[in-house]
Amino acid sequence: MGQGHTRRLVVNADDFGLDLAVNEAVESAYQKGVLTTASLMVGAPAAADAIRRAKSLPGLGVGLHLTLVDGAPLLPAEQVPDLVDVQGRFAADLWLRGVRYFFLPKVRRQLAAEIRAQFAAFADAGLVLDHANAHKHLHLHPTVLSLMLDIGEAFGLRAVRLPRESLAVARCGGARGFAPAFWAFFLRPWLARMRRQLDKRGLLYNDLLCGLDATGHMTESRLLGLLNCLPEKSLVEIYFHPATTQSPLLRKLMPDYEPQAEYAALLSPRVGEYLRDHQIVRGRFSDFTSG
Repeated sequence: MGQGHTRRLVVNADDFGLDLAVNEAVESAYQKGVLTTASLMVGAPAAADAIRRAKSLPGLGVGLHLTLVDGAPLLPAEQVPDLVDVQGRFAADLWLRGVRYFFLPKVRRQLAAEIRAQFAAFADAGLVLDHANAHKHLHLHPTVLSLMLDIGEAFGLRAVRLPRESLAVARCGGARGFAPAFWAFFLRPWLARMRRQLDKRGLLYNDLLCGLDATGHMTESRLLGLLNCLPEKSLVEIYFHPATTQSPLLRKLMPDYEPQAEYAALLSPRVGEYLRDHQIVRGRFSDFTSG
């Protein structure tokens, strides 16, 4: 899907709506920096504030950050008992849950109901759906992906994140050690399947994703290194977890992340100058969707 004659770039903030500090960073990084899109957690604590801000920023591309882990369902817990723990929050044992998604029809029905509820909440907010992805990239799971695509079609879904990070590009951003190579190899069959599904439906997706190895640590220096290695004629998404401050909630959920450094990278004059000097075209997924 990466057709064209130049390097095209989607600069995205995940977890929009999680915390006021995240929402503030998204608004500022869009107005004063290089951010082009944000992925909204519709059931998160600060979702209403995020929606209010998004409506005041019509050029910001907002997508659905489908949340099936690290949060609470939109539906009452008694309607999705197989998706939640005793506290009524999404269960954290992803491997076990993934097996149950695949093999148990009753679990798939609950999963479908929750996914539909999140798409409906996004639509009810009055926002235009730019893209969809899943928290922790859970849409790599074939059941989650199929449900997301089937349900999303009714809500105008036209673009989806492909969690494919080039090992060579990741190393330009400072990746070291065995982990990046392992994940590049391990994810290959899942990504190939996902690509086939997206192509079959005619959906737009990024050729490369930057941020898997550097999740939570997309600093200015890492970002400049990645930008220097972007391939020609490609659509690349770089995703961030920015915040104006590391609030108590963010510290609890992501204690090792550097949200303020990521926010600073999005505002960096050096980054803005690099994009202009190298004629890298920034935009929303919808800006790159043909037809």
